[in-house]
Amino acid sequence: MQGIATPPLEPRLQRRYLKMVKGHMHGVPKFAAGMSALPDVSSTFAATQGAWRFLNNERVSLQALVEPLREVGLERANSSDAAFVMLVHDWSKLAFSHRNSDEVQLTHQSDVGLELTTALLVSGENGSPLAPMELHLKTAKGMLSTRPGTKNVSHLEQVLPTMKAALSWGLNKPVLHVIDREADSVDHFRRWDAAGHLYLVRGDSRIIKWQSASLETDEVAQRLRQQRKFKCLGTARHQGSSAQLWVAETEVVLYRSARKKIKGKMHSVPGRPLTLRLIVVQLRQRNNEVLAEWLLLTNAPASLATAEKLAYCYYWRWRIECFFKLLKSHGQHVESWQQTTANGIARRLLIAAMACVVVWKLQADESPQAQELKDILVRLSGRQTKRCTPHTAPALLAGLWVLLSMLELVQHVDLNYLKQLTAETLYLNTG
Repeated sequence: MQGIATPPLEPRLQRRYLKMVKGHMHGVPKFAAGMSALPDVSSTFAATQGAWRFLNNERVSLQALVEPLREVGLERANSSDAAFVMLVHDWSKLAFSHRNSDEVQLTHQSDVGLELTTALLVSGENGSPLAPMELHLKTAKGMLSTRPGTKNVSHLEQVLPTMKAALSWGLNKPVLHVIDREADSVDHFRRWDAAGHLYLVRGDSRIIKWQSASLETDEVAQRLRQQRKFKCLGTARHQGSSAQLWVAETEVVLYRSARKKIKGKMHSVPGRPLTLRLIVVQLRQRNNEVLAEWLLLTNAPASLATAEKLAYCYYWRWRIECFFKLLKSHGQHVESWQQTTANGIARRLLIAAMACVVVWKLQADESPQAQELKDILVRLSGRQTKRCTPHTAPALLAGLWVLLSMLELVQHVDLNYLKQLTAETLYLNTG
């Protein structure tokens, strides 16, 4: 398929990679035994054998397979007029429907599976997902990663090495690292800030210094509302319904010691006072009842992003959850894949990710030709979509597979003969 970047592999393996990316450009049936094959001259069995050899080929490294993803992410990010680009960090458990020899205990004894760490590049202009730039897979045999030397450490200890690695990717604008409330850690805030990295993190309520007083951040949010500091920015979706988006901003200081577990015991770790921006975001009903509230902490300067922009940036963090859904229940059904080793799964994840990137790029294309193609793909998919989101990624994936299959088939079977055969055999009028 023209336009898809290929990894730095020998030509034969590059051709196999492109075939496998095509094989992931659709919503995989949950109980499918393996990857799908387009109806070309080769047999399905031959395609399966080729895929098996590719996924188990030691010459096909994760570092090579991530290069096409980074190439697309860089091209799209660097061509944007946005002042910055977001890198969203998150973790997702992969619980397989069959036994996998490399599964590991994640938390308690019955919590077994593989753990996927993803750093997803997201547009700072409109929140469009661009490409996953790093993937790590925690297994019983250690950490498989697109970055050599990645250690099997806790979630938050994985973040700083990824922040440092992002500086070497060739991005031409600052990177804002966006993480959910799991990253609400004073110790890590101080370390990330000292290393010069920008971050936006959702926090729980904590004691801070605000206007020379020590208060909980949720109490600060209440006082900001009493002082009418909130601004209504418009509407946002909340649990499928429309809500009003209200935002307020103030400056706070983290001055207390951090709490850190060292050799199984909690210790107080003193550190320098850290001045951050507190962005309070509320989703409200029209009667002003608060449906949801986010307490966001950031060291990004106001000259780079306004409070309103940062509110949307955290709202766009949901793109990584959509990516996980596309890999799991809404598209690729990774947890039903038949690979039995983590190495094969990790390689296939990067191939499936490229199929997602192709669809995201099409989603973001507003040209008349792209709009027409997206309408056709949704029709081919047979999916029902909402008027507000007519071109969803799962629908485009499903329709793309039908289209690619049609195009491949008509290269080998005459269309008029196919119509005649269908009419004579199934008694269907295909004229």
